[in-house]
Amino acid sequence: MRQKPAMAALRSMRSAPSAPPAVPVVARLSANENPLGPSPKAMAAAAAAIPTMHRYSDPNNTALRTALAQHFQLQPDMVLCANGSDELILLIALAYLEPGDEVVMADGTFVSYVMRTGMMGAVQKKIPLRNGAHDLAAMAAAVTPRTRMVLICNPNNPTGSTNGAAEMQLFLSAVPDDVLIVVDEAYIEYATRSDFPDMMSELRNGRANMVVLRTYAKIYGLAGLRLGYALGDPAILDYLSKTRPVFDVNALAAVAGIAALSDTEHLEASRAQASEARDLYVERLTALGMTPFPSETNFIAVPVPDGVNDTAVVTAMAARGIAINSLGGWGLPGVLRISFGTHAENTLCLDALAEILATQ
Repeated sequence: MRQKPAMAALRSMRSAPSAPPAVPVVARLSANENPLGPSPKAMAAAAAAIPTMHRYSDPNNTALRTALAQHFQLQPDMVLCANGSDELILLIALAYLEPGDEVVMADGTFVSYVMRTGMMGAVQKKIPLRNGAHDLAAMAAAVTPRTRMVLICNPNNPTGSTNGAAEMQLFLSAVPDDVLIVVDEAYIEYATRSDFPDMMSELRNGRANMVVLRTYAKIYGLAGLRLGYALGDPAILDYLSKTRPVFDVNALAAVAGIAALSDTEHLEASRAQASEARDLYVERLTALGMTPFPSETNFIAVPVPDGVNDTAVVTAMAARGIAINSLGGWGLPGVLRISFGTHAENTLCLDALAEILATQ
């Protein structure tokens, strides 16, 4: 069968059958999950909806969109829900990109941007990070008449670093109105800087060439339910919705998402837990002679010392049942990413890392 060259070049998403790991995972610090678990209010709402699982969900997600619109002081037609923000990245690529179109992104950002735009045969213009964050001035300068889209992850995954409001405003003023700006704010609830860009104000004030992506997978602890949403101009979202499968948001996710918005106690506890873990990792990693990227998320990225093989460290950690990431596949060779777990998991991870590095 003939295949599309752009698709054939991608790695298959079907994992090959493999034996169970020799060492059971005791600390999964590789997926940026919330160690506090889901919002109790979300769990209660999902449990209450279980008897109605034989019914299809509302294809328009009316109640969820209305709740999100109220939460952000937007109109409901400025909200589009989907099966995780990763699906939205795929749908945006499908809706806007033709083979040969240029897409500007960072070199060392969310790997899904590379995969989804690659599916469409787009030309990826990757701009190196600056201290773990996007070099927005260089990204704006990379825009040409062939550029259809710019992808920004703020806070950035996998480094955790952020861009501030002033540089974002300069970037927005430099990008032509016919270029779609996608701002992925999956980790915004963890951000601590006082001058974090206010993309909601941009949308309320009528910016028509921007889509903001958010997710319930991170601070809300609903990764397994796959629920994300896009915020933007109604005309963009109407066009984008043409690519969306019907019923892509399941009924349990929808009711859990509405309930999670009101659970401020869980939100604040999750922020506090991440802040405490972040301080611990910075202290311990610095004591090991390492310099982590500045993080405002629920994970931390750190270059390994000179002469140390990052993938060997990941393998050695896995042999102890501790799952972390090496970031060579994300454009950051020699860098580790560690998600924050419980205090016990974090201590276990840091003790193991210190012992392994001592042998390198």
